[in-house]
Amino acid sequence: MEPSRDDFIIAIRSAFLKKGNKQRFSLFALITISLIFLIFSKYNFKFINYIKIGINETVYRASFVVYAPINFLDEKYFDIKSHFNLYKNYEILNKDLQNLRKKKYNSEFLISENKRLKKVIEDIYYSSDEIIAKVLVDKQSPFLKSVVINKGSKNNIVKGMAVLSEYHLIGKVEEVNYTTSRVLLLSDLNSKIPVLIEPEGVRAILSGGEDNLGEIKYQKEKLLISNKSIVYSSGLGGILKAGIPIGRIKINNGKINVKFFKDFNQISFVKVLRFSGEKN
Repeated sequence: MEPSRDDFIIAIRSAFLKKGNKQRFSLFALITISLIFLIFSKYNFKFINYIKIGINETVYRASFVVYAPINFLDEKYFDIKSHFNLYKNYEILNKDLQNLRKKKYNSEFLISENKRLKKVIEDIYYSSDEIIAKVLVDKQSPFLKSVVINKGSKNNIVKGMAVLSEYHLIGKVEEVNYTTSRVLLLSDLNSKIPVLIEPEGVRAILSGGEDNLGEIKYQKEKLLISNKSIVYSSGLGGILKAGIPIGRIKINNGKINVKFFKDFNQISFVKVLRFSGEKN
């Protein structure tokens, strides 16, 4: 199908509008030559046909060479843009993952704290004379090994009360303020309480020692104490209730130590007990 004259005129007008002055001159010359060839082509000269074919081939190859870098840059631009989008999506997903991990950690921590508190409340020692307290952070202790709890005289706490973690003895109240109290741990060198060693039935004094261990002193009965015997509060003097488990005997080079049942660095909640031997 031969192109119409109107199509040819429209093509020429569009070309002129898009080009600069120098390019317009070159384009004008090209159009003039094309018109000459167009007129001669009506007479079907073979050499004109060969020239037309050559021109078409040249134009096609030239357009390919011109547009090849442009197409290459377009492809690279979209590749780079895709990489940036992927990185942006990765940052968003990574941030969401960190938030989910943080929420999971907080949830697990709360579940663990609730379980621990529930066990403290529901164990066999629970009674109306028990006060549940939370351990607070304290860096100004006059003692080497003590903790501060969030209950004081306002909550009927008095000096000398026993302090338990779950159902194990960990210390006793040493100082009382209105809303807080200080608990002297059994591992402190100033701590000394009467104990009973079973199954031997040996009575002695438990003192704080080194390496978070207790040390058996002032042993009344000179009986042989076996390794891994259990140490309980004896209840002598009405200071502490009898029969509260404390730890296990650990004999090393003839020295009788006590390995406490509880890790004092891992305690979050405690209960404070009032015994019948205590006076208000």
